[in-house]
Amino acid sequence: MTREARRAPEARVRWFGLWDSYFVICYLVTTGLVFASGVPQGLRLIAIGALTLIVPWYAGLGRPLMLRHESDRRNTVFPVGLFMLFGVATAADLMSSFALFAVVPMLMMSLATRPALVLGVLGNLLPVTMMWLQGGAAGPAVLFVLLASLLGIALSALLGLWIKRVVRQNKEHAALIEELRQNREQVARLSHQAGISAERERLAREIHDTLAQSLTSIISLVQAVDAEVEAAPAAARQHLALVGRVAKESLVEARAFVADRTPASLQESSLAQALRRQADGLTAQTGLLVRFAVEGDERPLPMAANVVLLRAAQEAGANVRKHADARAVDMVLRYGAGQVGLRVADDGNGFDGAAASAAERDEEHGAAGQGRSQGDGGGFGLRGMAARVAEIGGVMSVVSEPGAGTAVEVKVPLEEAADEER
Repeated sequence: MTREARRAPEARVRWFGLWDSYFVICYLVTTGLVFASGVPQGLRLIAIGALTLIVPWYAGLGRPLMLRHESDRRNTVFPVGLFMLFGVATAADLMSSFALFAVVPMLMMSLATRPALVLGVLGNLLPVTMMWLQGGAAGPAVLFVLLASLLGIALSALLGLWIKRVVRQNKEHAALIEELRQNREQVARLSHQAGISAERERLAREIHDTLAQSLTSIISLVQAVDAEVEAAPAAARQHLALVGRVAKESLVEARAFVADRTPASLQESSLAQALRRQADGLTAQTGLLVRFAVEGDERPLPMAANVVLLRAAQEAGANVRKHADARAVDMVLRYGAGQVGLRVADDGNGFDGAAASAAERDEEHGAAGQGRSQGDGGGFGLRGMAARVAEIGGVMSVVSEPGAGTAVEVKVPLEEAADEER
């Protein structure tokens, strides 16, 4: 159980600990006054006996009832028995009326407000009634007791209303604490589920951008080796060497993303160098003419931007290799004011849906061009690329026409522009 869930019952127990102390003090003071009164000894014993019986009556029946705040027949049995014992004690000795300081709060905590107030008024009127019935008291004494009873009635009403308010606030506080505990548990559960989903999405993107693409390249190279092994053994050996290199790079990438580290190709080189190696690798694997260029002044970028742009180049190159049927590819890294961009354009088949969003294209196109990565295990192609770009506040656009090739452009904002303006 959480700390908040335990706090409400603990608060009620502490509050009743104070009340128990007050009850004991009232009992001791009242019995002391009765013991020192001038009534006959037999009446004093009756009064003290009735007052003493109130203690186990409260401890065994009243206190558990008040702590649980439940409503059943005990809510009637306890106050009726309490009032009868108080009446017997007061009838035997008027000094027992001081027990009202404990009796009235107990009536208020065990009954509804109206019946509790009625019994409280009757309890305060009981001493003056007993004095009047017994006779032998002078008129001024009766008047004094009557005024004290009226004051007791007013104080009892105020005390009772205050106790009811405290009890109601305790109930509301306990309900709020329980609601807060349930809400925190729900938030923790949802956060846990969201964390799991985010981690699964990250791993899916990393696997698609590294292992899946590398395996596709290895398969293509092995197929090329199979076709060349007899007719062109030199070319076959060259392709086998490329297979080994791609496999080693894939192993390094796999270890890096499992450990959630920087991609291996960016650990000891700049983004431009990593993209140039990506272009050279695409040329080696496909024989395409891949031209890479850097525009603007090259400068260090945040690692998040480096990773997004590198993955975008890898995805665009994989789609060119698998779907575009192109002859040449242009890859341009542009450093501008407040942003950095990457554009990958090919002269391949292209597809319909110019200027459509990457996510829509990933859902609608399952064939030619860069609209969807075939066999990507669920479509983490341009959709995954768009998600990566959006995570760092960038934008991605895809422009394509049938027979006119496809251009993928990613723009990532940099905070340096805002810093210079400030």
